[in-house]
Formats: sequence, C-alpha cells, structure tokens
Amino acid sequence: MKTNMRLAFSRRDWGRAALCLALTPWSLSAEQALGAAPENPRVVRWQNDPFSLGVASGQPRADSVLLWTRLMLQGADMAYSTNPLSVQCEVFADEALRKRVGHWNAVTSTERGMSVHVQAKGLQPGRHYWYRFICGSATSPTGRTRTTPAQQDKVHALRMALASCQHFEQGYFTAHREIAKQDVDLVLFVGDYIYESSNPRYLVRQHAGAVPQTLDEYRARHAQYKGDADLRAAHAAHPWVMTWDDHEVVNDYANDRDIKYTDPAVFLRRRAAAYQAYFEHMPVRVGPDATNPANMRIHERMAWGQLADIWTLDNRQYRSYQACPDPLKGGGRVVMGCNELTDPQRTMLGVEQERWLTQGMSGSQAAWKIVAQSTQMSSTGLGTPMGRSAFTDGWDGYPMARERFLQNIVDAKLQDVLVLGGDVHMNVAANLRVKPNDEQSPVVASELTTTSITSRGMGETLAAQIRSNNPDIAHLRSDQRGFTLLQVTPDSVQSEFKTTANPVQMNAVFATQARFTVQRGVAGVVKG
Repeated sequence: MKTNMRLAFSRRDWGRAALCLALTPWSLSAEQALGAAPENPRVVRWQNDPFSLGVASGQPRADSVLLWTRLMLQGADMAYSTNPLSVQCEVFADEALRKRVGHWNAVTSTERGMSVHVQAKGLQPGRHYWYRFICGSATSPTGRTRTTPAQQDKVHALRMALASCQHFEQGYFTAHREIAKQDVDLVLFVGDYIYESSNPRYLVRQHAGAVPQTLDEYRARHAQYKGDADLRAAHAAHPWVMTWDDHEVVNDYANDRDIKYTDPAVFLRRRAAAYQAYFEHMPVRVGPDATNPANMRIHERMAWGQLADIWTLDNRQYRSYQACPDPLKGGGRVVMGCNELTDPQRTMLGVEQERWLTQGMSGSQAAWKIVAQSTQMSSTGLGTPMGRSAFTDGWDGYPMARERFLQNIVDAKLQDVLVLGGDVHMNVAANLRVKPNDEQSPVVASELTTTSITSRGMGETLAAQIRSNNPDIAHLRSDQRGFTLLQVTPDSVQSEFKTTANPVQMNAVFATQARFTVQRGVAGVVKG
C-alpha cells in the first residue's frame, strides 16, 4: 500500500490518531497526545491560510489554560479534510517566543469541525504566556494569555472587560479593537456571541446565508463572526471567560422550547447542532454531552486568588418556560396580572445549577463573590392600571427564583456580592433587594449590566419610563453601544461604561459614559 505522502502519516500514526478520536468523548477536551510527532509534518503544504479564524484562550486556572484554534480548509486544501490532521501547540514564557515551556500535539478532523482544543497544563500561577499553533507549512498568529493567581494568593487587583450582544449586521466590532488594547486580565463575555436572526431595518453589513438550523449552517455563522479582525484581536490579546444567552441557538428559547413551539425532539436536534458549533469555535474545556448532545455544561466557577470567586451561569438550558405565554407565539412578552409568576417551583437556572450556586457562594471565602450571567437582574417593570408589568423572558419573569437567589445571600450572611449581566443592550447600575424597589427591604447586592457591542437598544421614551418606575436603578442608558471595564481590588469594584454612538462605525471613538463604584462591605452602587 502506498504511503500518503501528502500528510506523511504512517499506518501506525493513522491507527493511533483514529483510536484517540474514537475514545475521546465530545464532552472532553479535544487535546490528543500522539506520543510522537507525525513523520515530516511540514509535507502538509497549504495553499490558503488554515488559521484565518485566529486563536483564542479561555477558562484560565492557576496551572493551566484552554487554547483554541480551528482550521479553515478552502479550495485545494479541502483534500486534507479526508483524514485527521495533526496540529502542534507551543506555549512560551516570553513574547519573543524564545523560552518554550510547553509543547502539545493535537489531532482534529471534520467530526470536530477541524477545531483544536488544547488544555495547556503545568503552567505557573498568575503570569502571562504566549502561544501559537503549527500545522504543516502554516503557523498561526501568536496569542497572549495568562493563568489565574493561586487560590491562596493575596491579590491586589483583577481587571476585566465585560461584553455582550454582538449582532454582526447591526454594527462593526470596533469595541473589540478597544478591548484588545486594554490592560485587562480577562474578557468576561456574557452571551449572544452570534445572532441567528436578521432585521433588514438595521443593516450595516450582512450575514452570509439564511437563518442557521443545521450544524454546517451554525459553523458557517460562527466562522463569519470569527472572520472579523477586531474580534480575532480581542481573542488573541486576552483569555476569555464565557457563558451564552439565547441567540447562540435561537431568540428566546427556554429549555427545549422555541418561540414557534416546535416539536421538542426537533428543536433539541437544532440545539445540539448549535451547541456543537459553539464548542467548536470557543475556548471552552467541555463540549456537548457525548450521550446527549443537546446538553452542554457552560456554568463554571473560577477563583482569582483570595480576591474574587467568579461564577458564570447558564440562564437558558435549564429554565422553566416563560410564564403566561401567547398560545400562538412563545418566548418573552410583557404581561400584567400573571399568577404563574408567583409559582415558587419556577426556575431560571434549574434546580441543580441553583443548588450548585447556592452551596458555592455560601462556602466562598473570597473577598468578592461575582455572579456573571446573561441578563439584567434588577426589575424593569412599569406600573399600569392593570398592575405592574413584567417581561417574561428576563428575571422579572422569574421573580421567585430571583428572590431565592437574593434571600440566600441574606441567609448565608454574605457580603460583597456583585451581579454582572448583559442581554438588554443598555448600561445599568442598580441595587438589588430581596423585594425590588421596596425601601423597607435592605440592599443585599450590587448589579452592573453592560450595553451591547453592536445590537441596537430600546428607545429613550421606554428607557425613561423604566428609570422612573424603578428607583433601585441608579443608571440606565440604552442609546449607546460598547463594553464595560471593571477593576476589582480588596477595597472596591470600580466600573467604567465605555461607549460610542449607535450604530457602531469602523472608525468609532469610545468615551466614558459613566463610572460607578461598589465599596467593600457596603452593598449598592455609588456614582463616580
């Protein structure tokens, strides 16, 4: 039998690679140790850049970080897709790439969308590293990442960029260009990384293809987003810690239900395709469940020394259906007098995730307990002649779950809890009480919600009504796009809303819309 000189793998190498792929469930990291490098790996000679989607890192720990890339095969290079490909990953202690501290071989294939996930272990806590991937004649761009401090370390600061909601069609990702330049330790992205939908009224640039339904279509949508140079720059500059919202699958989905009331078995196949494509394009450790690919754990906990514990939550996969639904169209809507809202069994997070969060927060010894989830927690309801309104897709649609979360803070005697969110396309600074907007109910936590990267916000008339009806909200603006800078120290959390006009242009300039501070030991936000 002839040797395939194009890839230069021996029969033994192919057998080993195939066995690795077969034995590795999708739910595990895609890192594959080959034991020995393939023969003449440089024989793979690319006609096009296979690393055109860039590189990324995420989910840092004190001794490791997840490194990602995805090979994009085009034209004549598609011939390489018929067999698994070996990709090398190198990690360096210096920007000049002279001090190599780690080297891994990974195997990828079309079954994984040609994605590569390497869990780079054996690193030192609290320091920067540089990394790159090599496949045949091609070398990826260099990325910079960092590990977290050791859990026992006393840390003086944590700087984060908080971001959410980046509709490709509604503006340019100029905010990511700014994030790439910032001196931050990580990017905290809280949902709507892609959008499945379009709105012809707000086009700045255009999605390729129709609304995604299949794995290949979701892959193509993610690839289009990753084709944006500014987004790639932000990924290459910093490690990302991530969760999702709804548009990574479809607008306003709740558990196994979409807004069209599609047969759950059919919708879960779509959700499985969306989750798989998400994993293939993100620097996350765990992918869809190998036995049930419509399930994928995204919620995580990360420690930043003794300074902060950070929980990233999943507000979509396990939630109860929206209350008092329209029989013709599901999803969120504004309701008044909906008795279902007071059902104590209804949940935003699901029973198991809620228990996990409660136990973790109750046992946390960190100075700050930071809860990162996808949407605004403070109330945005309006007083009407028929009663107070509630938008059923947000936390107002799950008031008993919100109350349980905040009451647990009281019961566990927790201080210095900060809730972060996105989704609503507006900057919000708010106080959180067990009973929203009730001055007799003490403030028990603080909230900062970031505006969108590009997705348009609500009109000023409605925004003004929300402000006037909800005294817990200290700041709310929906007319500008951008991101939020956060600096966490032992004494305070300082936030800076960085914004520009809507829609975001390629040459957009960002300024500070407002600053808010949360002081250690005092729940609530203070301007300045």
